[in-house]
Amino acid sequence: MRFLALGEAMVELSPNGETLYRRGFAGDTLNTAWYMRAALGQGVGFATVIGQDTLSAEMLGFLTQAGIDTSRIQTHPQRTLGLYMISLVDGERSFSYWRGQSAAKTLADDPAALAQMLSGVDMLYVSGITFAILSPEGRQNLMAALETARHAGARVAFDPNLRPRLWMSDAEMTEVTMAAARVSDIVLPSFEDEAAYFGDTDLLATSARYLEAGAGEVAVKNGGQNMFAQTANDKVIYEAQAPFKPVDTTGAGDSFNGGYLSARLNGASLEEALSAGEKIARRVIMHPGALLPISEL
Repeated sequence: MRFLALGEAMVELSPNGETLYRRGFAGDTLNTAWYMRAALGQGVGFATVIGQDTLSAEMLGFLTQAGIDTSRIQTHPQRTLGLYMISLVDGERSFSYWRGQSAAKTLADDPAALAQMLSGVDMLYVSGITFAILSPEGRQNLMAALETARHAGARVAFDPNLRPRLWMSDAEMTEVTMAAARVSDIVLPSFEDEAAYFGDTDLLATSARYLEAGAGEVAVKNGGQNMFAQTANDKVIYEAQAPFKPVDTTGAGDSFNGGYLSARLNGASLEEALSAGEKIARRVIMHPGALLPISEL
């Protein structure tokens, strides 16, 4: 397997007119796996825990039909999928969540099962939400499993995806974020969030903080504006294309990550990877909901 995303799959309700909603499936790491599948074609998987109910089975079939490897998805006998609803104002989204029953909260409870889930993968991908939904013990289990996978040859990619409502405090969120960065090879932060919670003054400050933590590569997203990427031996300021009014910004950063990481897996330069990420994100935000059909990519 070339790429495995680990996180939470959710039911998505996206606006379909003034009072109706379209039901789909999404979630930040699932979204990135979806766009990696579109870019790489094969060897892309998604790992989580789902229920044993009809809705969970439907989601599993949805991913399988899309060509995403679901062999590492586990089931929980009592839990099911979480749900979120998108609200839009001029294309900018906000969310309402119902995830108390989410089976994905248990994905790191069993260290042995987790280690098996992550074995034999070229690149592993997790997010701040992956960590946020876990118990403190589960977070430590995941950190250890990622470190073990790195020692076995996997590269770990991490999007901090700072969501303070999921954490007990901002201090807990930032502490776990930096701990996760220390077991990651590639970090994909969003500058606006980083500035708000870490006080970064510019893109270079965000990149420097994660490089100092131990990441080997950082690509700083910037809400449709100029971006910055850096490794120990290279750095590039990428000038974004002219802005336009989006239909729905849901999944913008996740799809960027898919474009960027797939390009890097295929040997692209930092600048080429930033361009690939921007290209796919600009298409996604002109489509309602998080997932643009793979046939349209």
